[in-house]
Amino acid sequence: MAKIAFLGLGQMGTPMATRLLEAGHALTVWNRTPDRAKPLASRGATVAGSPAEAGAGAAFAITMLATPQALTDVVLGEHGLVRALGPGQVYIDMSTVGPHTIRLIAARFPKGVAVVDAPVRGSISQAAEGRLEIFVGAGDEDFTRVRPILESLGSVGHVGGPGAGAAMKLIANLALGVSIAAVGESLALGEALGLGRAPLLNMLEGSQLGPVVRAKRADIESGHYPPTFKLRHADKDLRLVMEAATAANRDLKVSAAAKVWLDAGVERGAADLDYSAVVATIVGEEPKS
Repeated sequence: MAKIAFLGLGQMGTPMATRLLEAGHALTVWNRTPDRAKPLASRGATVAGSPAEAGAGAAFAITMLATPQALTDVVLGEHGLVRALGPGQVYIDMSTVGPHTIRLIAARFPKGVAVVDAPVRGSISQAAEGRLEIFVGAGDEDFTRVRPILESLGSVGHVGGPGAGAAMKLIANLALGVSIAAVGESLALGEALGLGRAPLLNMLEGSQLGPVVRAKRADIESGHYPPTFKLRHADKDLRLVMEAATAANRDLKVSAAAKVWLDAGVERGAADLDYSAVVATIVGEEPKS
């Protein structure tokens, strides 16, 4: 079993760190809010006082943070992870931050530190059950090293070289944002034309939007949107998509339109509800938790 540092114990990070602990790894954890580490400490994890302390001596250091700024603070800050890692150690970022941030951070590590991007797709419950989909960007040798660690967390796919995992996750969340906005607009127009919500959802389940409708139908019908993936995070991810599109000189009109709706949902108070609460925004309802 490996000595692992895990930094970032949010809604996704906590169940992921728990999975690694249950797999028998020697786990050191760090979180900006120390109280979030207490449940893991009670199960045998060591709690570090800083990112650098967490990473010292670890074979693998993993970060799972909410935003690019949070990640750069934790890795490159005064007591950041970059100060602790040296040749032979492996750094794995599992956040959704885009390839630009991954390249920025990778350039700051000493030579000999393997830097792997491995963002995930899935919900809190899937994280707890080890059923995440993991997009790994790494060279072949580094992928071979990290795969046994990541398999405790879900299905592991090698999607390309360094940065490819971060890029793939942006495309996955582009599709997610566009799809949920399309569901909302389909319901908004269908109901305005006199169609009932149930038959509309039945039809959409059999359409190209079927997977997202099946996953979120109960929330849409009840008007309650308990968060499995918060709207504010989905909105942040579409911002990263648009930034990447600008850098790549690509015009993403559909993604831009979807982001307008996600922005509206956040502005109207649904930021900490599930991302599918944007459907309520589009159809003119008040979403509930």
